[in-house]
Amino acid sequence: MKHTDRFTGRVESYERYRLRYPPKVIEILADHCGLQREHMVADIGAGTGMLAELFLENGNAVVAIEPNDDMRAACEQMATAWPGLTVRRATAENTALADASVDFVSVGRAWHWFDRERAVREFRRILRPAGWVVLASNRRSQDGSAEAEAYEKILMKFGRDYRETHQPTRRMVEVAPLFAEGAVVRQEVSGEQVQTLDEFLGQTQSFSATPKPGDGGYMGMQVALEDFFARFEHDGLLHTGTICSVMACQGNGRSGS
Repeated sequence: MKHTDRFTGRVESYERYRLRYPPKVIEILADHCGLQREHMVADIGAGTGMLAELFLENGNAVVAIEPNDDMRAACEQMATAWPGLTVRRATAENTALADASVDFVSVGRAWHWFDRERAVREFRRILRPAGWVVLASNRRSQDGSAEAEAYEKILMKFGRDYRETHQPTRRMVEVAPLFAEGAVVRQEVSGEQVQTLDEFLGQTQSFSATPKPGDGGYMGMQVALEDFFARFEHDGLLHTGTICSVMACQGNGRSGS
C-alpha cells in the first residue's frame, strides 16, 4: 500500500475523533514568526484541513495540498464554508505551486510520509524570501506514566509500522539543519483531552497504523483497548494529557538542498 492510501477508509474516524490543534499555534506564529492575516499559507499533506482551519480562522488564504482522495474530499467540503481555502491534488514533493508564491508552508501530521530532501527543495522553491516552514504535531503526552506506557504497548503490538510513523521528535532533528541559515522557533503547548470509550476507540481507529475491521489483529486490539479504558477511566471518562509541538524554520525561498 502506498503512503497516500493509508488513510483511505479512515476519514470519518479521523474527522470526528482526531485531536484538534489549539489556537495557541497561531499566537506562537504571530509572536515569533510575524504571521499576519495577509500572508499566504500552503498547508502540505493537509488531510481533512484541521491545521488549515486555524489559518483560515486567522484570516489567511490557504492552499491545501493533499494526495489522498478521501481526505481531500473532506477538505473540499470544508472549502464550501471558507472562500479563502483552495484544495489541490498534489504532493509535498511536487505541489505544482508557483515559485516564491507563499509566505508560510505548514505541515501537520504528515512530515513522516514525505521524501524529506525532495520536499524541502520544494518548500524552498515555493517560499517567498524570509518565509517560514512550520511543523506542528498534536498528540497524547508520552510522559512515562503507567497509562502512557500501556497505550504505547498496545499500539506497538497491533499497529502496522507504528514505530516508523510516530516519532514526533524526529522531525526537529531532521528539519532544522536543512534551514540552518534562518531562525528556528520551538514551542510546546500542553493540554488535556477527555474521552468516552467510543471517542477513545474512534481516535485510535483514525491512526493509519491500526488494523481496520476485518484485518488481522483488529478484534484483539479492540479488546486490549477496552481493557485499557476500564483500567484508567474515572467515572466513565478517560483524562489524558496532550502536547502540541510547534517548530518553525525560516528559509530563504531559494531552491536547493
